[in-house]
Amino acid sequence: MRTTAVPALLPVLLLGSCAWAGSPAWQQAAGGDEAARERMVVRQLQGRDITDRRVLDAMRAVPRHLFVPPGLRDRAYDDTPLPIGHGQTISQPYIVALMTQLVRPRPTDRALEIGTGSGYQAAILARLVREVYTIEIVEPLAREAEARLRTLEVGNVTVRTGDGYRGWPERAPFDIVVVTAAPDHLPPALLEQLAPGGRLVIPIGPRGGSQVLRLFEKDREGRVASHDVAPVLFVPLVREPRAPDGR
Repeated sequence: MRTTAVPALLPVLLLGSCAWAGSPAWQQAAGGDEAARERMVVRQLQGRDITDRRVLDAMRAVPRHLFVPPGLRDRAYDDTPLPIGHGQTISQPYIVALMTQLVRPRPTDRALEIGTGSGYQAAILARLVREVYTIEIVEPLAREAEARLRTLEVGNVTVRTGDGYRGWPERAPFDIVVVTAAPDHLPPALLEQLAPGGRLVIPIGPRGGSQVLRLFEKDREGRVASHDVAPVLFVPLVREPRAPDGR
């Protein structure tokens, strides 16, 4: 994810089976910095407008310090975005929680994330939904996130290196779409791949300009409504170079 409030296709990386939250690797990793996570939840999330108990529990459980560079781990639970390399950032905890709460994740949902980054948002979603498909255009970040999630035995996430603007049509439709980098408009493919009854959250706005976090909801008949949630500042959504025909 990328905020201050600032993520031909390459191989797909499969992470295995579910039930990872109870794995020994996860439990060992989650055992560190529990007090820092609790302070983060109480002060930054409950102290504002995050009220979804499942979201709060996920934020409390996921070891954020393992998703930031080693030199920044003492700041992992601060109320700020942090650099993760390649010009990208991990968003501040509040924004991760807010975007997750906005899409109202359910245990049976299938989620698409655009902008894997360090894998933190995917790990949060993975505790809340059945399957997560996540796309990262920066190949080293995708590989690092895949390795990190594998080490933690997070088994219900699939990582792909590629252009998130196009979505993941062969895995569509998705009940949830979370976009963690800002395009200047909603990519049409993402709305097309949103299932009836689905929710999509995305920062929209020009590079370096005014951006807004916007929630789109598609009803059972396919009609779409949207509303603006809050001003934000994300890194731009990076795209692959376009072909000569403009596609």
